[in-house]
Amino acid sequence: MLAQVFGASAATDAFFVAFKIPNFLRRLFAEGAFATAFVPVLTEYRTRREFRELKDFVDHVAGSLGLVTLAVSLLGVIAAPVFVAVFAFGWVLDGETAKLALSAEMLRLTFPYLFFISLTAFAGGVLNAHDRFAVPAFTPVLLNLCLIGAALWLAPAMEGSIVALAWGVLVAGITQFTFQLPFLARIRLLPRPRPGFHDPGVRRVLALMLPALFAVSVTQINLLFDTVLASFLTTGSISWLYYSDRLLEFPLGILGVALSTVILPRLSRRQAEGRAQLFSHTLDWGVRMTVLFGVPAMVGLIVLAGPLMATLFQSDVFDAGDVGMARRSLMAYAVGLQAFLLIKVLAPGYYARQDTRTPVRIGVIAMVANMVMNVALIFPLQHAGLALATSLSAYLNAYLLLRGLRRDAAFDPDPGWPGLLLQVAIAALTMAGLLLWLGPGFEWWVTSARLERVAWLGGLIAGAAAVYFAVLFAVGIRWRDLYEGRGR
Repeated sequence: MLAQVFGASAATDAFFVAFKIPNFLRRLFAEGAFATAFVPVLTEYRTRREFRELKDFVDHVAGSLGLVTLAVSLLGVIAAPVFVAVFAFGWVLDGETAKLALSAEMLRLTFPYLFFISLTAFAGGVLNAHDRFAVPAFTPVLLNLCLIGAALWLAPAMEGSIVALAWGVLVAGITQFTFQLPFLARIRLLPRPRPGFHDPGVRRVLALMLPALFAVSVTQINLLFDTVLASFLTTGSISWLYYSDRLLEFPLGILGVALSTVILPRLSRRQAEGRAQLFSHTLDWGVRMTVLFGVPAMVGLIVLAGPLMATLFQSDVFDAGDVGMARRSLMAYAVGLQAFLLIKVLAPGYYARQDTRTPVRIGVIAMVANMVMNVALIFPLQHAGLALATSLSAYLNAYLLLRGLRRDAAFDPDPGWPGLLLQVAIAALTMAGLLLWLGPGFEWWVTSARLERVAWLGGLIAGAAAVYFAVLFAVGIRWRDLYEGRGR
């Protein structure tokens, strides 16, 4: 919807910078470092402590988190021009004062989103630890609905101003937080926020969270670094990277975030119960799921990058040239999808054992590698080089996480991995061959009518999925294999 209404322009570049800054901090204070530190401690309280102690802990965490994020949000509103200048430094050097001013104006509206979404993540963590996954999983939909509403109805009322999207972000934060409150009340854990930095549980969360601030957010830091470098490139580069990242986040959100959300409380319980073998089985199941579903998603995104961009985003304000440029960065991001998924599953293997320091060391290595590759690849590949560097550094991150878990004897893979990898490779290559054989060329996708594109793309995806799973079945994979090694 954003591409249809606003396209890829200086204005969209300004909005995406204003949205990325609080979104980056959200990954630190919300789903990222906070969640990985909070859920294991909360699970331990739930398993070993009385309900009164659990309730006091929840109240103190809510008050402490709310106070910190409120202070950061106020600082962001006051210093919005400074934040924009840092994260879009290329605009400063190029003297793009209009872009800087517009982005700072929108950042003053989007920064308070950090406060509300952090409390939303806190509420979601409590619900997830009590095996209530549906409500936190649905909550992000409200952000999408608010942004679509802002684009369709608020923007026309504001004479087409993209500032409407910033208002949509703010409304979404308030909506997401209040939506979860009745469900916390049902499990008798609706908090009475009380700052409690002296509370032993809060201090443990902080001790785990500080190193995790960096470790969990390596990917986000890399993406922000991409934004800084992209601000030196041609107008539209930030928007092309953003739209590509949105399509990457689709399978990553459906599979990676879902697996990470489910697996962390489960691993935390295995660790609290001292069941090492079941801990390893649970990790093995998570990695198997990323391979079985991640590999075809990766291959599909690479092969269908152009058709997806043309069908979903092409319009009068997002033309064929924009489609071609965004297609390049999507293919580069898609190369790293499997690594991003593995990180989502492997990192909880450390956090469940309350080890946040090891992922920090690994994250530092991966981020340095990403920065080196950014500089090396941006010159020959422009914005697509930034995306490819992010993907390659993610593979390094995933490899080092896996090696560390194996070295610590926390993960001992179940038998059958060579056969599984061969079966998935055969099915994925067959699927890719089908797509390349049946799919029209890129020129057709950017010149044909929208309904024709939708019909062709829907048919190709359905056919690819059918072929992939049919080949998996033919080479020996059965549905019961999806449940093996769950670590019940």
